[in-house]
Amino acid sequence: MRDLRAVRAARVTAGGARAALRAAALGAALGAFGALAPAAAAPDALPASDPGRLVRSAAIRTPDQVVLRLARPLARRDAANFRFTEASAPDLPYPIREVRADGETGLVLVVDGRLDPQASYRLEIADPPVSRPVRPAPWALFTTTILAAALINNFVFTRYLGLCVFFGVSRRRDTALGMGATFFMVMVGSGMLSWLLYRFVLRPLDLRFLQILVFIGVVAFMVQLLDTVLKKVHAALHEKFGIYLVLITTNCIILAVPLLNAAADAGAMESLALAMGSGAGFALALFLMSCAREKVELAQVPKDFQGLPLAFALTGLFALAFMGFSGLSFFR
Repeated sequence: MRDLRAVRAARVTAGGARAALRAAALGAALGAFGALAPAAAAPDALPASDPGRLVRSAAIRTPDQVVLRLARPLARRDAANFRFTEASAPDLPYPIREVRADGETGLVLVVDGRLDPQASYRLEIADPPVSRPVRPAPWALFTTTILAAALINNFVFTRYLGLCVFFGVSRRRDTALGMGATFFMVMVGSGMLSWLLYRFVLRPLDLRFLQILVFIGVVAFMVQLLDTVLKKVHAALHEKFGIYLVLITTNCIILAVPLLNAAADAGAMESLALAMGSGAGFALALFLMSCAREKVELAQVPKDFQGLPLAFALTGLFALAFMGFSGLSFFR
């Protein structure tokens, strides 16, 4: 019995010694790590941000130049002092072929590759350590998105969407103007409400598979609201619209804008710009078509081309005219 107790006491003593040794080793390791951590982290530290102190502005000049405006001249102006990457691919820098002076405090970086003036990039300077994003101005992106949706990528003349309402209400100019204004209000209202529901409800709750049903419900709510308002405020215009006001609910353009915003994960400004540009483009298409169809009614048209065939021919001519906007860039 005494031997058993002695063995147990020896085991307890050995276990305590092992625990003490482990604690001492852990403490020594932590102390060594604490002493080495600052020295190891220093070489891998990223360049400091530059809140407008050194680089006053940075802009893309197509096709392969980056224009810098500095607060003071740089001591080093060689290509190795600069690093330029895409914001989405920071590990793949653009090779810099040349660094040219542009005035006393300006620099032009010439890179290998074609730059997109509407994309986001990142500029890093080694000496002095500076890092800053290179993005287009928000107002320029907003204006460009509106003009691109209205002219360059017009949903009617380049994508051929929303044709049922387009052909139905473009016979008279006053009806076309009223439908254009109504469509614009529905487009902006439903686009922003759909964006809010997608950003703060569908995406956080992982309910993206319901987005089409939700967007149709939002559009139906907006159309019903405008239908009630028009019936009370402008009964004559409401009567001219007829069934085409209800058809806005399932209009391809109305549904395309929220779906495009959701697919691109666009922000509030981009969603608003696309909605405004799409609504303005549809209103412009209605106005141009109504003017042309009113003029055509005064001409002698062969019987086989009267009505819808001639309307399709006019739409094709407008589409050819709008093709002239393709390739237009507002960042040159």
